[in-house]
Order: sequence, then structure tokens, then C-alpha cells
Amino acid sequence: MKGLGIVALAFALVGGTLQCAGASEWKGDLRPLPEDAWNRDRAAHLLERAGFGGTPEQIDALAALGAGGAVRELVRFEGAPARALPAFDESGIFDEGLDPFPPSRPATTALAAAKGEALGVKVRPEGNRRMQAVVNEFFYWLRASRLETNRVAYWWANRMLVSPRPLQEKMALFWHGHFATSEDKVRDYRKMLRQLEFFQREGLGDFRTLLVGVAQDPAMLAFLDAAVNVKGAPNENFAREIMELFSMGVGNYTEHDIREAARAFTGWNFQGVTFHVNEAQHDEGVKTVLGRTGPMDGVDVIDVILAQPVTADFIATKLYRYFVRDDVDPEMQHRLGDLLRENHYRIAPFMETLFRSRDFYAPESVATHVKSPVELVISTYRKLGLTEVPGAPDFNDVTGALGQHLLFPPTVAGWAQGRSWITPGLLLERGNFALDVVLPDISFIPEDRYPVYPTGREIRAVHDRIRAGMDMTTATKPVDKDDSPDMMAMSNKMADRNEDFNTRYASYRGWQMAIERVKPIPRTVPRLDLTKMVLDAGCRTSDDVVAYFEKRFLVVPLHPDDRAKLAEFLTHELGTSDVVSARTFEEDGLRLLLHLIMSRPEYQLG
Repeated sequence: MKGLGIVALAFALVGGTLQCAGASEWKGDLRPLPEDAWNRDRAAHLLERAGFGGTPEQIDALAALGAGGAVRELVRFEGAPARALPAFDESGIFDEGLDPFPPSRPATTALAAAKGEALGVKVRPEGNRRMQAVVNEFFYWLRASRLETNRVAYWWANRMLVSPRPLQEKMALFWHGHFATSEDKVRDYRKMLRQLEFFQREGLGDFRTLLVGVAQDPAMLAFLDAAVNVKGAPNENFAREIMELFSMGVGNYTEHDIREAARAFTGWNFQGVTFHVNEAQHDEGVKTVLGRTGPMDGVDVIDVILAQPVTADFIATKLYRYFVRDDVDPEMQHRLGDLLRENHYRIAPFMETLFRSRDFYAPESVATHVKSPVELVISTYRKLGLTEVPGAPDFNDVTGALGQHLLFPPTVAGWAQGRSWITPGLLLERGNFALDVVLPDISFIPEDRYPVYPTGREIRAVHDRIRAGMDMTTATKPVDKDDSPDMMAMSNKMADRNEDFNTRYASYRGWQMAIERVKPIPRTVPRLDLTKMVLDAGCRTSDDVVAYFEKRFLVVPLHPDDRAKLAEFLTHELGTSDVVSARTFEEDGLRLLLHLIMSRPEYQLG
């Protein structure tokens, strides 16, 4: 791949998978990598895939362990004791009475009309808008739970960044996409948090525990309509998805299997955040699923599914595509399935074999993985040596704009992977993220952190113009007072109406109540000192800096012409190629250089 230019690389990313000219001798070879073939580059590759990349010091430490030792540390946590990572700091937003939360605003007001209260709030006995407080509470919970879910994602991102066991979080990310549930439908951050903690705890355990746990998980039960899966009227949503998406894949079951399996899951529901079986709603009759007959319940169906050879093939192949590479032929799929079966569906030994294999380090596997938005953001922060995820740029906004808002997957199928992460528009968004890292967006900073009056408006205008691509002279022109929006309020108001509630006011009031109670995400900015970074690394010239950034941030070597142009750019920005003599004024130039490097197609690969 040396010498692959930016245009060709962009085409390869969008339109195809990067591959070498012919199959290498290690491709498809699951035998362990010889210890004498282990080196720093392979340690960096392992840390990219089994984690989220790392600093040069972290890569050096992993390389020193040897191939076997490095894999054992990442997979079995040998030499990586559990650090006291903080638990999620809950805001305390849940009110007694919110459970069970109604499916809609009309259902809420109907309940209030029938019972005189809903969501723990009584209907006012007389007067206008008697149900207003009830409807306020409905919208409060929708807003507060969403805001708290964003805080959960931010907390998880910090774990990805600083955990000494990065594979634990990478596996949780994989299972979150595999067993996808979304706050948009679950509407309860508590359920989403508990599901995430389950993935963190069991992600490297055995697949049966994961499958049973998800089938009994309140977030999944809410997401796939467990409440309406009852004896006499089974709902097929979960039964279909557990076969199609979670275990076997399309074409390996019949519609009859789905209908019968749905009967086995009837009555499975939750109370609050706890799994509960309603025996009166469970169908205890005889079912026939995948050729086995009996009075099965959900766990019995899961065991039948696990006994199908295709299940191990399907799960093993999906893990392989996520951690190794996309292209897997049918023969390799069966070999991977055999490996998972031989390990009795235990994930850790399966992953250990993959990460030790020659195939994992084959040229076809290296630098062919397009980083997901979460991988891109977290690996950027890790490679910069940050110890906390900054609040500006906002983690959830950035990853959402790039197509991967944690805890909000688009469908039950989760997120598509690989080339779907890269389009011309998304490539530009990735460049915008790089800009936000080196030149943070001050619109996220609370107004007390920079002047509001009289110069705050001028600062904002310069900021917005520079981000829009204007040159320095144009961006710093005075702001015309007439540019400000008309802040005059409308003088005419509609007459107050006699009604039970006002939905628009409730939505507004719900947001206010949520903001009052949900703890804010800290709006810190990335603390960068690139000048110190390059001088500590021994860089003396612009060429040295480009070579150092290339080694630290890229897994695909730059073309020599591109390397020379980047060095020329830095020299032009500094007015000299001597970075030692420029130490007092070179920070901005280094940041612009890093923005260029992180905006390149090569940076999207891991």
C-alpha cells in the first residue's frame, strides 16, 4: 500500500476494500504467529483492533511483552488489573410513579382521566389545564432520560479512553451493535445502562450467557415489544430477531419456527429494571422449533438455537469481520465456527486464537479496517495522550454526525460497518471533527468562560467565520449591528383557552425540569501541547515533525510526495523548517498540520 495516493485511497475507501495484489502466505492461517515475527508494528496493529490504539509508550509496553504476552494481557487481562474506574454518576432523575411508563402522551392523559392521576402526579380537582402537571411530567421523563443517556455514553467513552482493559470496552461496543437497542424506544436510561454494564461484564464470557441475558434484559424486552407477547396472541418480533440477527442469520429457519419460538417467549416481561415472567401470560403448550418438540420456554429455545451448527458459524464470522477483516469465504466461516464450538461458545479463547493467528497479522488484515465513528474519536484522543474525553467538541454530537450515536442505533440490526462509514460527506465531517480537536468550537463553552459583553459577539463572529473557511482578514472585519436578529417579542397573544392541558407548554416545561435535574457534561476542551510533544520526541525539522506525526497517528504510510508537501506546509506556516528555534510560536502551525493529517483518508483506517 506504500505509494497509494490520497485520491486513489479515497476511492478505495468508498468503493472497495484495500487489498494486496495477491494472497499472502499468512492469509487464512490460524496458527500462532511465531514469537520471532513479533515487532512494534504488530503490537500497534493489535492495540488498534483489540482496543482503540494508543500512545507510542503504550505500544512500546505491549511490544515488550511478546506476541503471547500481549494477547494475554488484552484478552485475559494478565498484568492489567482492574483499575478503579468510576461507576456512572447518576443524576437522580427517576421519580417514583413513572413505572410503568405509558407508551404515549394520549395514553398518559387517558390514564389520568380514568384514575385521577398518572406518573405519580394527581389531576388538579378543578380549574383550567387540570392535567398540565401530569403532561409536564410525561415530557420531563422523555427529556431527562435522553439527556441522562447521553451522559451514559459520555461515561462509557471515558472508559474506552482510560481503561487498562480496552478489549472489555471494545467487546461491549461490538455487542451493543449486535444486540442493538435504542433509547429512542426504550425511553429509560436505567435499562440502557444496565444492558451496557452487562456487556462490559460478560462480553468475553460465553455466548449462551449473553443470549439468555439479552433475552431477559428489560431494555431488549422493551425494545422488541415484550408487553404484547402474550399467550393466545404471541408477538413475533423478538423470536424473529433472535434467529435472524442475534444467532443464525437469514435463511436458516422457517416462519413456523418463528411462530413457535414466539410462543415460548410469551409472558417474558419486566417490572421496573428487573426481568419478570408473568405465568398467566406464558404459553406452556408443546412447541416445535428447529425440529425439536416439547413444552419449551425461552431458555429451551435458546439452547435449541445454540445446537444448530450455523449458529457458531454466524457468530464467529461476525466477530471475525469486526476484529480482523471483511472478506471471509465459506470454508473460512466453517473453520471459525468449528473454533467457537470447540471452545464451547466461550468468547475469550476464541478471540485469543484470532489475535495470536498469522492471519490476523497478514497484509490483507492490516490497515484495511475503516474506523467506526466511535473508534475514530476514541483512538484520536488516546493517540493524543488525553486522559478524559473533552466536552467540546461534544462526543455525542460528533459521533452522531458521523453516523454512530451510542445507545441510539438506527435499527435493531445496529450499525452497518466498513465502507458504509465513508461517503464524501462523512469524510468531510471527519475532517470537521479533526478541526474541532485542534481548534475547539467555543460555542460549547458556557458564556462565563469568555466575554459576553462588549466583545463576546465579536469573538463569536470571528470564530464562526474562520470555521466557515474565511481568511484571517475577512474573518476579522467588524460586525455590523444590523446583523443581529430581531429580538422583539410579538405583542399579540392568543387568549387563554379552557383546556385540560397544553402540549407545547408541557414540552417546554419538561425540558426546563430535565435541565434542572440532569447533571451537565463538563465542557472542557482538549488540552494539547503539540510543541512539547514534538520537541520531547526529538524533532528538529519540519520533516522530522511530519515523520513523527505519521508514525504516531497513521497506520498507512504516506506517499513520499504527500510527506514532502506536508513538511513544506509546516515550513511555510512557521517561516522556518527549524522547529527548535520556532518553539515559542509554532503551536498553531503544528495544530494546522495535525488537522491536515487527521483529515486524510489514511487516518480513517485502523
